[in-house]
Amino acid sequence: MARRPQNAPPTRDTGPRVNDRIRATEIRLIGADGENVGVISPRDALVMAQEAGLDLVEISPNAAPPVCKIMDFGKFKYEQQKKAAEARKNQRVIEIKEVKFRPNIDQHDYDVKMRNVTKFLEEGDKVKVTLRFRGREMAHMELGSQLLRRVAGDVEALGKVESMPKLEGRQMVMVIGPMR
Repeated sequence: MARRPQNAPPTRDTGPRVNDRIRATEIRLIGADGENVGVISPRDALVMAQEAGLDLVEISPNAAPPVCKIMDFGKFKYEQQKKAAEARKNQRVIEIKEVKFRPNIDQHDYDVKMRNVTKFLEEGDKVKVTLRFRGREMAHMELGSQLLRRVAGDVEALGKVESMPKLEGRQMVMVIGPMR
């Protein structure tokens, strides 16, 4: 047996306890074909599992007494891996996309940026609308808030404003989340 390096973390068992690793004094046993056998000692249950050519697997360790089942542990682990892979496949990370505007934006530029905003919302991503002020534009904050209200109004059917426009230094920021 190979030695573990000294700086390696201790090995930890993950997953359910199996066969002789079950430490409870008594367990609730479910047989190989799914019938409830009752509360017995783990030693008797292990003998029954070995006679069936299967393993004794602790399914619910937090119950009182713990619930164990006679089953093929390799098949059980395979099923769990398949479930985990399926869950990962169906999971989708919501990204935050950013679209930057200027206070006195032309109509065509506004339309192009709004197409991006609607595309991001339709794909299920959040959109961070940033309105950047330069120089003397800071004196006309009302133009910026009008523009952000216009953006919010134009995407009302696709998303909802999650954080209202707020001023952060020289820019106003608003977050729009997709409708679910």
